[in-house]
Order: sequence, then structure tokens, then C-alpha cells
Amino acid sequence: MISREDVLERSAAGGDRYPLLTVREFFHGNEVEDSIAPNQYGYGRPGLAEIARRLDLLAADPAVAWVRVQLHEEMFDDYYEGLSAEAVAICTTLAGEDVAARLDVESLQAEPLWEGLVYDAVDFCDVPPVPDGYRVLSLVWD
Repeated sequence: MISREDVLERSAAGGDRYPLLTVREFFHGNEVEDSIAPNQYGYGRPGLAEIARRLDLLAADPAVAWVRVQLHEEMFDDYYEGLSAEAVAICTTLAGEDVAARLDVESLQAEPLWEGLVYDAVDFCDVPPVPDGYRVLSLVWD
């Protein structure tokens, strides 16, 4: 798992924008269950390891160019400690319904997938290219 300090360094190097993290950077080794979807943690949402497993399986599909974690803006406040994610970005040619079914968003207790990133694209750095014919979907929890 990436450290908060490393995230802040990448943010500064990227013009004080929010870096998109890989699944490995955010999830692998992360034991802070409320670092994503805190409102669902303890109420039936699968654990971080299971969420990461599903995202890794999806990312292996040739119809998926990349999967990245979108960080929550509050984690960049001086008082905040640790990592906090807002959503997961999925660059794909798959229909949203297919992605939702493969991830089983209902059991993840996530909102329906929607197109685009959670914040304006200019607010992010470390964004991989979106190949022709692909689009970005966001998996978001409320």
C-alpha cells in the first residue's frame, strides 16, 4: 500500500492535483476498512481484500484498459491522516451493466456506475490515456 506521504508528494509533483492510484497501491496491504465506502463498512459491504480481488479480475479483461482509485479530496487536508478514496475509475469498452454485474455492485453496496470521474478531470494527475473507443466509468459509494 502506498503511504499518505507518497501520495502527497505525487500530488505536489502533479501540480497539487489528486493522483489516481492503482488497485495495488491503494488496496494491497490496506487494513483500514473505512478508507473506502466507510458508510457501508460493518453493514454488509465486503472487505477491502474482496473489493480488490473483484477489481483485479475486472482489470484482467482485455476490454478494460485500466482501473484506478480516485482519492477523496478531504484526505489532502492538513488534519487528515491516512488514505481515503472517493471512488474507483474503470476505463473500458464494456457496457456499464456488464461492469456492474461482474463487480456485483449490489453486494458492494455501491451506487449505479456512472460515466466520468468523480471530480473534474483537471483535478487529477497520473491519469493513464483513454484509448479510442473506451470511456471511464466510476464506481461510487454514498
